[in-house]
Amino acid sequence: MVDIVTRTANPEAFSALIAAQVDPGMARLYASRGVTNARELDYGMAALLSPSTLAHIDAAALLLADAILSMKKLLIVADYDADGATACAVGMRALSSMGALVDFVVPDRFKYGYGLTPEIVALAAEKNPQLIITVDNGIASVEGVAEANRRGIQVLVTDHHLPGDALPDAAVIVNPNQHGDHFGSKNLAGVGVIFYVMLVLRALLRTRGHFSVLPEPNLADLLDLVALGTVADVVRLDHNNRILVEQGLARIRAGRMCAGMRAILQVGGRDYRRVSTYDLGFVVGPRLNAAGRLDDMSVGITCLLADNDTTALKLATQLDELNRVRRTIEAAMKDGALTALAEIDVGQRYSLAIFEPDWHQGVVGILASRIREKYHRPVIAFASDGAGNLKGSGRSIQGLHMRDALDLITKRHPGIITKFGGHAMAAGLTIAYAALPDFTKAFETVVRDLLSPTDLRERIETDGALRADELTFDFVKSIENQIWGQGFAAPSFNGEFKVIEQRVVGEKHLKLKLSLDGTIFEAMRFGSPDALNTSFGAVFRPSINDFRGTATLQLVLDFTQ
Repeated sequence: MVDIVTRTANPEAFSALIAAQVDPGMARLYASRGVTNARELDYGMAALLSPSTLAHIDAAALLLADAILSMKKLLIVADYDADGATACAVGMRALSSMGALVDFVVPDRFKYGYGLTPEIVALAAEKNPQLIITVDNGIASVEGVAEANRRGIQVLVTDHHLPGDALPDAAVIVNPNQHGDHFGSKNLAGVGVIFYVMLVLRALLRTRGHFSVLPEPNLADLLDLVALGTVADVVRLDHNNRILVEQGLARIRAGRMCAGMRAILQVGGRDYRRVSTYDLGFVVGPRLNAAGRLDDMSVGITCLLADNDTTALKLATQLDELNRVRRTIEAAMKDGALTALAEIDVGQRYSLAIFEPDWHQGVVGILASRIREKYHRPVIAFASDGAGNLKGSGRSIQGLHMRDALDLITKRHPGIITKFGGHAMAAGLTIAYAALPDFTKAFETVVRDLLSPTDLRERIETDGALRADELTFDFVKSIENQIWGQGFAAPSFNGEFKVIEQRVVGEKHLKLKLSLDGTIFEAMRFGSPDALNTSFGAVFRPSINDFRGTATLQLVLDFTQ
């Protein structure tokens, strides 16, 4: 059952935006997404939050500046997803441009798992670093940091994940979500955190006269990577994150991007001049993530660090092929999961914990997302690590904080979860193979305690109905020029249509001509070729279809009744 709910716009915010000369149609969309004044629509770099309230950032810059000027060897330890890869590339490029001796390692998820573990410290020690810098990980690496300290290696943690009960004994921790941090955005991705650290480091080195003998880097040149990591990690696009994404997209569209970004867009068949958050999230991000899911994320990071188009294209082609393999594996896993779930009454369950012995450890996160989308239940998908343990990846629905749910399980059933971490909507965990039945029962109990039956009803939020005369080319162009994403959803509307024409294209899509209030619109329903009734209700997104140089208004049907 699906509930269609109309977003409500805050009247005072709407009035304030109108008073600031914002188009009424756009003002309504902004006010229903929490924008209270026109300043929140300023995406210039000057509107970025100051780093000054990001706890311990000055200490981090001092640690790095002293290390650079002392010619110490620095080593970045990255996470193996797109956020970690872009954060690593930002750190590598920025630190190198400031004269640092810096290298990186990225854990093989199948050998070492996530974060700065003692095993990763041992691997890192082979490069003889004097300072380890974590990006997009480290806040939970209590044992790993202790091992680094034992070896005489300092650690700077830069992360954005939620902290546990104990913090690692690092030299410095920069994380907007650590206790006592008053930074105005708790939604920075890992790449955003390291970018902020680099801004403060450059300012400190400037005061020390470092750039009198070395060209001062323009760190804004790294914003294509910051935008990619921010969108691909699906963090909330609050005002600060929208600035970072808008600035990165503007540079990409102007051709001012790293060779790796250009190459991945090329193999994905996308025009960099028209790049959008969709391209970052569904074209570039998955290809980059495929390296960490199936192989070694160092391939992806090396692609982002490439300084010539030939090398970048070769690496991007490898990433594209990995992504094709990933899609094949994912499809087979999804078919197996749906077959197994068909044998149980999913409607009577509040949660799903699923496992098959042949599932790929690197793809269970995507599988969990797909199953959640179909059944609208919190889902954890497990794969065997080959050593008697199961590695799980969880995806949640609104109303259930996944990490907090796992934490509650550990409190009620100590020992059932070996380790865990994550966010509200996504988390990872490890359990013993034999613990799966007990975990499944405990997870179901916790979810039942935290959710109501209403929470399990899928909700589609729309921006209400539009008259045909409101669906203008200029209005839709204004929508497409805005930054939309997680927590700042792209506008969708609902309406009642009559079918004028419909035909299948590309074997699995439906191309239509529809009448709304007597006005004819071109429309598409992707991924479903079944014919529609002559009259029907739909949730749709208006878009500009640019085909062979001709731009036309088109409606994309997301849900039909």
